Amino acid sequence: MKHRVLIADDDESARAGVAALLTAWGYEVDEAVDGKEALDRAQTFSPAVVIADLKMPGLDGLALLKPLAELNPNTVVILLTGHATVETAVSAMRDGAYDYLTKPVDPQRLRVVLDKAVERAEVQKEVTLLRRQLKQSRGFGALLGVGPAMQEVYRLIDLAATSSAPVLLTGETGTGKELVARTIHQMSNRAKGPFVAVNCSAIPETLLESELFGHEKGAFTGALERRAGYFELADSGTIFLDEITEMSPSLQAKYLRVLQDGVIRRLGGKAETKVDIRVMAATNRDAAEAVRDKAFREDLYYRVNVLAISLPPLRRRLEDLPLLVEAFIAEFNEKYERQVKSVDDATMTRLLEHSWPGNIRELRNIIERSVVTCEGDLISPQCLPFRTVATDKPERADAVLLPLGTTLEQGERELILRTLESVNNNKTRAAAILGTTPKTLHNKTRRWRSESGQIAS
Repeated sequence: MKHRVLIADDDESARAGVAALLTAWGYEVDEAVDGKEALDRAQTFSPAVVIADLKMPGLDGLALLKPLAELNPNTVVILLTGHATVETAVSAMRDGAYDYLTKPVDPQRLRVVLDKAVERAEVQKEVTLLRRQLKQSRGFGALLGVGPAMQEVYRLIDLAATSSAPVLLTGETGTGKELVARTIHQMSNRAKGPFVAVNCSAIPETLLESELFGHEKGAFTGALERRAGYFELADSGTIFLDEITEMSPSLQAKYLRVLQDGVIRRLGGKAETKVDIRVMAATNRDAAEAVRDKAFREDLYYRVNVLAISLPPLRRRLEDLPLLVEAFIAEFNEKYERQVKSVDDATMTRLLEHSWPGNIRELRNIIERSVVTCEGDLISPQCLPFRTVATDKPERADAVLLPLGTTLEQGERELILRTLESVNNNKTRAAAILGTTPKTLHNKTRRWRSESGQIAS
């Protein structure tokens, strides 16, 4: 499908010249002699881009901006101007114009600006569609939910998408923080740029700096060539740093400089490289508490916490669980070529009673397994890989009882060790239940083994 461009200029020869170029480049072109006619044509022609002369009798290019935006907010406007009115054209860009070109128009410059303007129009069209989907009762994509908690999340996503401000996403493991970050990126004007996700707790501390900032050849043993880091790879797009509170203090200081100055320096390098990135970060810890514990720099906390989005755990939005179950069944029916229709009433009851320590990620895994193992067209309780226990009716065997006089440190140790025991020492599972990270559990258990005279592993 050809992209449509409307040219509005009272100079017939200039208008015809631009129209001929655009037609030769494969655009579908319409023409107008002034701003008023351009508005009339835009209603039926629906152009992606309008190229308008700044100075026209009656309704000029500057006055055209507002009514054109009201008619179609996705249309992008490029202004044509003489050298004497460049300052006015620059001012018009603050009022919504995308760019300006001086007369006589340079064909090469026109093609570059026009291609970018068409790309902008496509992005804005996609954003409009995504926002419309967000306002639907079921949510957006995998971000399903009808309850007030998710409606507030949708509102903040919409707000974040229209801004370039840093975003801090908080919530338990498995609540969908990366999915929200991707949604914001897709709805922003950086949607055509890269989205780079980095899990800071999954990369060894000794390698994280090199992974983020890149390195020069010979910077350390094994650095056989220059390598760009994640910050450079995210240039013109978005970088998402998960578990940001797991960064070392020294690395936090270097990251703060990226936020403040927009420059990075590769490991072992002397030159600074400018990067244009949108920053989003996430943590399953209480970031303010991490600041108080000196685990997270206070200045970095305030820098990344410009816009905060807190994702509710699944157990606090159970009204959304049936929608999620339905969506996951449909997804895995298609993936595995199955014909599972739904879950039976007994299964839904058990799903609603489960405590969901792993949140939506856990639910997705359970439905995937159930779809694969289910022999009929309905998922029954026998298909579920767990024995559910209502969150408000814990059994005695699942309780950790502490006598009065137990210190906080002793209580924490007992809770962690009992949780690890209950999940066969699976630190990832235990971390999800306790609302922390596997790295934190590993560090604590290693310290306890060391204190008791055992060899740390």
